[in-house]
Amino acid sequence: MTDLSGLTALITGAAGGIGTAMAEAFAKAGARLVLVDVEDTAELAAKYGGDNRHATIDLQDPGAIASGVEAIGKDSGIDILVNNAGLGMVFPAEKTDIDAWDRTMRINLRAPWLMAAAALPFLKASGRGRIVNLSSQAGVIAIEEHAAYGASKAGLINLTQVMAIEWAQYGITANAIAPTVVETPMALVGWSGEKGDKARREIPVGRFAKPAEIAAAAVYLASAEAGIINGATLRADGGYTVR
Repeated sequence: MTDLSGLTALITGAAGGIGTAMAEAFAKAGARLVLVDVEDTAELAAKYGGDNRHATIDLQDPGAIASGVEAIGKDSGIDILVNNAGLGMVFPAEKTDIDAWDRTMRINLRAPWLMAAAALPFLKASGRGRIVNLSSQAGVIAIEEHAAYGASKAGLINLTQVMAIEWAQYGITANAIAPTVVETPMALVGWSGEKGDKARREIPVGRFAKPAEIAAAAVYLASAEAGIINGATLRADGGYTVR
C-alpha cells in the first residue's frame, strides 16, 4: 500500500543500526533519501541508487543544523523528516553528571526541535509533510538509571504533540515512535547477559524489537495512509509499558 515515490525523506542518525534499517525501508517505499549523520553516509546513500543524498551535520551545533537543513531543502526539498538520531547515556538520578545530562538533551530533544523548525518551510511547501520522532519506552514510563535519557524522550513526546497541533494547518503531521530495546549491535552489547535476559522476560512478547520493525513503523507514519494520525506515540515495545 505504501508508496513514497517522488518524496524526499531526511533521516538523521542514518549510520546507526536503526538508521540503516530506516534507509532501506524508505528506499524500498520509493522515497529519495537524504541521510544525515556525523559519520559519512555516502556509501549507504549510494547503495540504494537513485538520486539519494547524504550530509554531515553535527546535531549539537544549532548553526550547522540551520544551514545544513536549508541546503538540503533547497537542493532536494523535504517531505518527510525522521528524527532518528539519539544518545543513550544512562545513569541514576543521584549522579549529577551535568555534561552527560546536557549532551543528552542537546541531541535527543533540542536537535529534533531545531531540525523540525529548520525543515518547516520545506514541509509546508510539500503540502503533506511528515515528522516522525524516535522516542522510547523510557519516555512513557520510568526506568531505573534513565534520568536524563527518559526525561529527554518524554520531552520529545510532548514536543511532538505541540508540533502536531501547531503545524496540522499546513498539512503536516507529527508523530513519535516509542520502542523497547532495539537489537542494534550497540544495544546488544549494552543489554547482554543476565541484564538482557531479564529485560526480555519483562516484555510480554519475550523479545526485543528488530530495527526493521521500527523502520516499518516510521514508513507507515510517513505514508498517505496514515494521514489522519497526528500527535500520536506508537509504542513498539511488545507490550512492556502496558503491563
